[in-house]
Amino acid sequence: MTPLCFARRTLTLLAALFLLFPLGTARAQQRADPAKIVRDHYVKHEYRIPMRDGVRLFTAVYEPRNTSQKYPILMTRTPYGVRPYGKDSYPSNLGPSRHFLDEGYLFVYQDVRGCYLSEGRFVNMTPHVASKKSAKDVDESSDTYDTIEWLVKNVPGHNGRVGQWGISYPGFYAAAGMIDAHPALKAVSPQAPIADWYFDDFNHHGAFFLTHAFNFLSGFGTERPEPTTQRGGRFNHATPDGYQFFLDLGPLKKANDKYLKNKIAFWNEMASHPHYDDFWKARNLLPHLKKVAPAVMTVGGWFDAEDLYGPLKIYRTLERENKGIFNVLVMGPWQHGGWMGGPGDRLGNVHFGSLTGEFFRKNIQLSFFNHFLKDKDEHGLPEAYTFETGANRWRRFDHWPPRGLETKRLYVRAGGRLSFEPPEDEDGFDEYVSDPAKPVPFTEAITTGMATEYMTDDQRFAARRPDVVAWQTDVLKDDLTLAGPLLADLRVSTSGTDADWVVKLVDVFPADTKDPPGLPPGRHLGGYQMMVRSEVIRGRFRYSYEKPEPFIANEPAKVPLELLDVLHTFKKGHRVMIQVQCTWFPLVDRNPQKYVPNIFLAEEKDFIKATQRVYRSKKLPTSVQIGVLPPK
Repeated sequence: MTPLCFARRTLTLLAALFLLFPLGTARAQQRADPAKIVRDHYVKHEYRIPMRDGVRLFTAVYEPRNTSQKYPILMTRTPYGVRPYGKDSYPSNLGPSRHFLDEGYLFVYQDVRGCYLSEGRFVNMTPHVASKKSAKDVDESSDTYDTIEWLVKNVPGHNGRVGQWGISYPGFYAAAGMIDAHPALKAVSPQAPIADWYFDDFNHHGAFFLTHAFNFLSGFGTERPEPTTQRGGRFNHATPDGYQFFLDLGPLKKANDKYLKNKIAFWNEMASHPHYDDFWKARNLLPHLKKVAPAVMTVGGWFDAEDLYGPLKIYRTLERENKGIFNVLVMGPWQHGGWMGGPGDRLGNVHFGSLTGEFFRKNIQLSFFNHFLKDKDEHGLPEAYTFETGANRWRRFDHWPPRGLETKRLYVRAGGRLSFEPPEDEDGFDEYVSDPAKPVPFTEAITTGMATEYMTDDQRFAARRPDVVAWQTDVLKDDLTLAGPLLADLRVSTSGTDADWVVKLVDVFPADTKDPPGLPPGRHLGGYQMMVRSEVIRGRFRYSYEKPEPFIANEPAKVPLELLDVLHTFKKGHRVMIQVQCTWFPLVDRNPQKYVPNIFLAEEKDFIKATQRVYRSKKLPTSVQIGVLPPK
């Protein structure tokens, strides 16, 4: 879902386009009126397109003024508004990047049901209707079909082919639109798409992403009683310190009492459905990705703090359920939507050695749509086009995960050691006290937001806390490349009856690593602990997401946790580290550590300290399963 830090990213994109737009317009003129470039080359029309149930969706269409040729249609459907509204108002850019403006496309933007100027009722992550028996059976698949049907019949100058793309929530609409697709829909690119909202965005294995959900829904989640062109306002925290703000908030139930005032419907729905019940299952798109005909390029970022689950799961499901279709996965070293307008050469303190964003926009994204919508050149895309972090290079694979992976396990051992050899001790554990009143922060930054850079943050601040345990390998004598999914197999206990478990895979740099140019003051890469992958599970869901189960105090339990995929090289001289903790605040809400049926209803008295153990014995080995890629 996610506004993608919407305003900030939009400004970044506009700034990039502002500087880069060609089309023979003088730079001074571009600075004076960047929208003039679009206005000079395109004619704007606004329509209200009827759906099969009579609801009309507001749609902006931009037709090239050059009518000497026919153009493919490239469409985005969004809940974030298709500003600027008004037939004489033009945006500063069109399409996924400036390259599409140069190429010549017919661009379409649509407000989805119940958003901005479109009629109907907005439903978050609209459930898919598998069997449509009447005109009242509508979903995002049918709305996409009806829109395309109207466009190809009523908009002149097209070549009969349609493409669809979108990032984040619009990525979900792109993915939903390719099910039972209109015959004219030839190419679709879901980018950072939501797939299943119990594992994307606001929920991660049952753990609630507090900062993200509160900040987003307090604005986006407000009711729209009638069509409007205005956005929901941003919440004013009245402080830059989000850690303290959310700690002072107290139990989740006080969010409504203090700030939301029961006016955010989806917040209340989430509070009513803490388990993976039918409410959430209806919002899982993956089971419906079975009748997909268009070519698909799914795009994601290795460091996407919001929607990493979606791209990887949608790609895999398409591959499994739709034999023979063109299905490509692209994963770069990006934050959420970072490939759209930024250079993509760094995230936080970590540099990637090249302009990966521009490389994607020009050599991957443009080639995909040009090939399938314009018959222009070969796309040249492999099955998986993925960036290898650590080594900082693009890799091409004919299968994802790559073929030839060697499955290994990294075991936590005594003395903070991490080893490929299982423990030999008959007994052993590492122990710490987790206090919900003093939770481990998820970042060093003072911020009220999710701080997308946390995905590559230096973890030394966490490793030095007494309520975080860490194990690391010896210094690597050769490069070690991990690829594909990671699976943590925790053997743990708690003196309480519930607990969250956070697992982090960390790349520990050598102490003498040189700082790159432009590193912020006070930041150094010598000894840097770069987070490569992380995930959290609410322990009550260790056996089932549908039927939570408390822990038995001080009794060891097995807690499996999927950490999702990586492609990362731990360079020679580095170390591999695993960190485990039980709080990750305010990214994740505080678990009381005393089992209560619904944490949204927990009282202050329910929050207790608990002694947590991570076992590392022959009988109870804690490990992380990895895939090792042979040297290239």
